[in-house]
This record gives sequence, structure tokens and C-alpha cells, in this order.
Amino acid sequence: MCFVAYPIVFQQQRGWSPGIGGLAFVGIGVGSMIVICMEPVIRKIINSHKNDPETGRPPPEASISIVCIAAVLLPIGELWFAWTCTPNVHWVVPIIAGIPFGMGNCGIFIYGTNYLVHSYGIYAASALAGNAVLRSILGATLPLAGPAMYRSLGSNWAGTVLGLLEAICIPIPFIFYRYGVKIRQKSKLIRSMEEDRQKMESKRRRVEDKAVKRAEAEAEAGTGMDTGAAVAEEAEEEHVLSKDVEKGYSEKRAS
Repeated sequence: MCFVAYPIVFQQQRGWSPGIGGLAFVGIGVGSMIVICMEPVIRKIINSHKNDPETGRPPPEASISIVCIAAVLLPIGELWFAWTCTPNVHWVVPIIAGIPFGMGNCGIFIYGTNYLVHSYGIYAASALAGNAVLRSILGATLPLAGPAMYRSLGSNWAGTVLGLLEAICIPIPFIFYRYGVKIRQKSKLIRSMEEDRQKMESKRRRVEDKAVKRAEAEAEAGTGMDTGAAVAEEAEEEHVLSKDVEKGYSEKRAS
């Protein structure tokens, strides 16, 4: 609904043509590009978090730290735009307001998606699909009320309402950042996925340990190469491991 304001403000109220009015989105584009270009810096912030002892990588909540910052920038840009969008204010001011708005919007989208991917692992595609369906439904219906809202409340107060709604949502990423681990542990799907991962890693470690012990024994015996039987045994163990993992995933999908 925030994007609905741009053609209303710049084309209807300021009298810009559709072509020139489209340039008003430059501020949002600049804000989005700033976030994209800052990816190396943002990645360092994410990687600076303490690694999860089970995975050896930063936890999914590390990505939410960026969403927390973006969630603050989003209402700042919206409220700035709301009270500078009228024709009595120079046109460049509301366009500049699009920079923090674009940074917040892009940051929430990218790193919120990262959180879903890292949280759901092999089921990330399903999680992203569900998220896309929900966003598409809301994106197709809510903007229909935008023009009526701007006619009823005016540009200033309509934008203020949206900005306040965005401000109310600021605590949400902070809650996930602080309690995300507990929230994820309540998901049966995530718990099941974690159990499968642990079983797979346990079996892989056993296979690797056997291979190391066999190599050490052969080295002590003075042989530098595995026998054909040893190679066949390793291949068979790897095949059984893969079959067990695939069977577990298939059973989870079927249920």
C-alpha cells in the first residue's frame, strides 16, 4: 500500500506525467542498491555471531539482526515521506525519503528470506513457496484499498497510518532474534529435520571412522592401497547411508 502513494502524490497532486512520475521511485531503488552493495559488510555482521555448536555456523537468528535494523528504517522512511509529500514541499524531499524506506524494505525481504532458508533446511523451498503465496495474496488485495484511503485521509495522514503500522511491527524481528531458537524448537517439522540431520551425520562419522582405521591398519601392514573388498565395503556403507536418508525424507514428505 505504500507504493500506491507514489502515483497519487506525484502524478495526481503534482501533475507529473506517468513517465516522469515513475522516476519518483528512484529513491527506493537507491536504498535497495545500498543494501545490496553493503552485502559484504552485512555478511561480516552476520558471521560475527557465535556459531551454533551443532552446525558450526552462525544460527538462523544472525540474519534477523539485519531485519531488526531494516524494521526501524522502514517506518522512518514512510513517516518522512508522509509529511513531505504534499506539493508545498520540494519534490526532492519525499524522493530522498524513499532511501531509508527502500533500505528497510530490501533488508527485510532479503534477510527475512535467509532466515526461512536456514531455519527450514531441506524444506526451505516449501517455506518460501508458502511465504510467496501469502505475500502475493496480500499484495493483490490490500493495494485496492489504497486510493480510497488516500482520498479519505489525505496524503499526510494516510502515510502516517501506514508508518505507524510499520512501527508497531518493529518488535517482531527483535522477538525472533531473542527467542528464535525456542520458537523454532516448537516446530515439529524443524525438530524432525534436525533429528534426521543428526542421524545422517552420525552414520557418516561412523563410515569415516571405519575408513580411517582401515587406512591406518593398512599403513601399518605396509600396503599403500585399499583392497578391492575394502573399497566395496565403503561403497556399500555409503549407499546404505544415502538410502536411509532418502527414505527418511520421503516418509516426512508423505506424512
